[in-house]
Amino acid sequence: MVHIEIIGILAATLTTTSFIPQAYKIIKTKNTDGISLSMYIFFSLGVLLWLIYGIFLNNLPIIIANSITLCLALIILYFKIFKSK
Repeated sequence: MVHIEIIGILAATLTTTSFIPQAYKIIKTKNTDGISLSMYIFFSLGVLLWLIYGIFLNNLPIIIANSITLCLALIILYFKIFKSK
């Protein structure tokens, strides 16, 4: 069972941190021309549902990873909708 938790934590860490470079670049340049608005809307809704799912399961790796990922995705969406050059 411990090995399964390690896999979950590692997967959550990798998928969550993969958004940091994109969010950083968008915050820095305010340029979102290369990303799809509809993709980020659907993605954010999916991550929100994963977060809710994790809360119902009381699964900390799912909750933490999806909380952070949702914040990063919403930052990207904010810049895409309101701040893009």
